[in-house]
Amino acid sequence: MSFWRSVVGKLWMTIIGLVAFVLLIVGVYLLNYIDFHYSNAPGIKKMFIYTGISGFLLTTFFAFFLFYKITQPLRSIKKAADLIRNGNYEAHVATRSTDEIGELAKTFNHMAGELKITIQDLNHEKEHLSSVLRSMTDAVITFDAEGQMISANPPGEAILQTWNVIDWHESQENDVRKPAMQVPEPMYALFRTVLEQGRDISTKVHVKQEVWSVSLAPLHSLNAVRGVVAVLRNVTEEVRMEKLRKDFLANVSHEIRTPLSMLQGYSEALLDDIAATPEERREMVQVIYDESLRMGRLVKDLLDLARMEAGHMEMKHDKVDVEQLLTRVYRKFTVLAKERDIMLHYDRRAEDLTLMAADEDRLEQVLTNLLDNAFRHTSGGVQIRMTADRETTSSGPVIVLKVSDEGQGIPSEDLPFIFERFYKADKARKRELSGGTGLGLAIVRNIVEAHNGTISVDSTVGKGTTFTVKLPVEKQG
Repeated sequence: MSFWRSVVGKLWMTIIGLVAFVLLIVGVYLLNYIDFHYSNAPGIKKMFIYTGISGFLLTTFFAFFLFYKITQPLRSIKKAADLIRNGNYEAHVATRSTDEIGELAKTFNHMAGELKITIQDLNHEKEHLSSVLRSMTDAVITFDAEGQMISANPPGEAILQTWNVIDWHESQENDVRKPAMQVPEPMYALFRTVLEQGRDISTKVHVKQEVWSVSLAPLHSLNAVRGVVAVLRNVTEEVRMEKLRKDFLANVSHEIRTPLSMLQGYSEALLDDIAATPEERREMVQVIYDESLRMGRLVKDLLDLARMEAGHMEMKHDKVDVEQLLTRVYRKFTVLAKERDIMLHYDRRAEDLTLMAADEDRLEQVLTNLLDNAFRHTSGGVQIRMTADRETTSSGPVIVLKVSDEGQGIPSEDLPFIFERFYKADKARKRELSGGTGLGLAIVRNIVEAHNGTISVDSTVGKGTTFTVKLPVEKQG
């Protein structure tokens, strides 16, 4: 800061101006008076000149003294304020006096210290909030009133990047909201509602094959809504499990109600002595016996499935010769194949078909269920084929078992659910007398997964179905 722009400089120029004005008045009105009334007029004039010069010098000295005593501390305070403005909260002003300027410096230092503590607290709160948001598995996104993203945790950023590249066919043709970090299409109507009504909204949003729980809350600023906070969570699995639970209860009730009705009806017929001949009585008893066996199988399968899904399935891991296992299962179904006029084939495509640690009885249950399922959905005159092969994958060698049929096939929309409990691909199909409990494929999946293997299905309606089981040769885990 230049001297002339400082407070002291302005004060000095003001005093000099006043001195000059006084001297000018004196010179105009008194010089003529001195010339006429005093004999030593030149001396008196010199005295006036010396007095003016001395006043000017004293004023200048006093101005520079004030400049050092007043302006320099103020400049130090200004410099410290600039440092604080730039983020250096360690700035401090030296206190050289006990006057008003010294008190100002003390107050400034106290203010700087309090501001430093406040900024540190705010940074700690910000870091704490940021850590909480980063550790959350739910997506948290903040939007301003224009729909632009203000902040988001990593799951929120991932959702925005994924959703904003999807081509939403339901969106408006003139919709120009295409930036990568703006409110995505599935949330836009909810976002506008929160802005207009200023209230919280919680709902579920379907995005492609997923279901998301969305909660939006307004950010208030005085009497206006300045933005929206959105919390999103993927509840696809929860919704699916809830649907499976409801379907499971409905299917269990249906499966149990049918044999119970049969047992009750035929028991009442026997009690009322409706059967006229021993043959009719024997036939009713046979029906009661068959339905009781069916209920027994259902209860047994339910208990087995519950134990498997709870992780309580007993496994006896031994060395298993898969060729012998397949041969035994093949012989078991040979008679049934001849009765149904179905050609049953077994192809061995590798020499070494040995599992180092597997439960042979459980694997036989897997193959039996798959073959039983194939026979129940395959008509006569076609073939069912079992194949065994060995492959090498990135995780090690595996044995691949396939059960293929040329039956009616499974619709593509039903394939993702074929291993669920009681699921029927053909909703109109009635259960045959020798049918299963509807739990066979669910049990198969649990047994295969207990062996750290995988099972998949490939099917074409009208051409047939192929189940593929891959079991690791070496013991996993």
